[in-house]
Amino acid sequence: MSHRFDLTLLRDYDLRGTVGDTLHAADAYALGRSFGTVIARSGGRRIAVGYDGRLSSPMLEGALIDGLVATGIDVLRIGLGPTPMLYHAEATQDVDGGIQITGSHNPGDQNGFKLVKHHAPFFGADIQMLGAMAAAGDWESGAGSVETIDLMGAYVARLMQGFDGPACRIGWDAGNGAAGPVVEKLVQLLPGEHHLLFTDVDGHFPNHHPDPSDEKNLADLRALVRDRQLDFGVAFDGDGDRIGVIDGQGRAIAGDQLLMLFARQLLKSHPGARIIADVKASQTIFDAIAALGGQPDMAKTGHSHIKSRMKQTGALLAGETTGHIFFADDYPGYDDGLYAAVRLIRLVTALGRSVTALCDDLPASIITPELRFAVPEARKFAVIDEVLARLRAAGAELCDIDGARVRTADGWWLLRASNTQAALVARAEAHDESALMRLIAQLDSQLADSGVQRLENG
Repeated sequence: MSHRFDLTLLRDYDLRGTVGDTLHAADAYALGRSFGTVIARSGGRRIAVGYDGRLSSPMLEGALIDGLVATGIDVLRIGLGPTPMLYHAEATQDVDGGIQITGSHNPGDQNGFKLVKHHAPFFGADIQMLGAMAAAGDWESGAGSVETIDLMGAYVARLMQGFDGPACRIGWDAGNGAAGPVVEKLVQLLPGEHHLLFTDVDGHFPNHHPDPSDEKNLADLRALVRDRQLDFGVAFDGDGDRIGVIDGQGRAIAGDQLLMLFARQLLKSHPGARIIADVKASQTIFDAIAALGGQPDMAKTGHSHIKSRMKQTGALLAGETTGHIFFADDYPGYDDGLYAAVRLIRLVTALGRSVTALCDDLPASIITPELRFAVPEARKFAVIDEVLARLRAAGAELCDIDGARVRTADGWWLLRASNTQAALVARAEAHDESALMRLIAQLDSQLADSGVQRLENG
């Protein structure tokens, strides 16, 4: 018996596809057989499995568990919850790996799997290896068991561990995603006043799409903060590993800006610490970390890449522009939007200022939002290779750890291939508007040379 995955399903740091098209129950079963075999051959026996609130998640969970059990793996089912709850299970329970079934922030008809092996992300070439194993039918066989536990209470208790924050007035928007039930439990333990939006899990996402990195999805939270005159508001993506923040004036705080605020706190208690930001982050973030005495480090975008680099370098804090924040000072180093929300409350005590006042002090820059535009899956990486070749030939000042980040006298621009969607992603930051226009013109010229047109709306 063997199985062939659709090639687009095997991404750089997870598996993700469209249910009924590139992703089926048979894929979940084959993943269970392949990943279960990897764990078994490394001396492991038990894997934790969780799933998010998408309509297809229970179906995929059943098939995945069948595949794991058929490989001889024992399964610890933690049920419906955010991805960080699966990470918590993998870190605290007697297991050798974990799998979260989630489509994260992607459209509702998409779903996928995030993998952890022995407390480390499982990604890159290892995911491609799973495809080769399935195609060859290179699977162990056995008869594993299934145990179901309720871990949410223990996870919420971990979120509250060491809490020393003030009583704030906060809005919470779970976006009908998997973080909702955790939010409901968490606010019962937090001091202050809490107003909740869309905490019921609904895979139709009837109120707005669960992606807080897109400002249009923060409209309900912004209105709540303004109408109730709250201190700030927090929002989460579909699986709760990313955070979005609205300050008391209704301003959105980008993920890299949020990282800068956390860096101020962390570098007080850990002088000289290494702090990682992804290649899409504003240059002001790297400059601010250095000015505060920290060691700024630029890394490839992607939760798996960030976590892996944190382990390699001993970094205590990391973040992405999309709102993944990773703490390794008094937390295990994985991305957890709910823990980031708790740390934000604690930040008010640590720095002695409101979130709004802290936002006032953020360095100003002229930066585009993340521009994302469709390019066929089979073409997106080829475009990046073509752009890199032209830039190298022209002698550009170039960082190529993840796409092309080009520095000029005007600022910088970035073009990279999305690892989760059939799209290219671009961003630019400059000293003034005219410089920004020159950077965008360079970007457009490179795209045009590869036969791609950037739409004005991204």
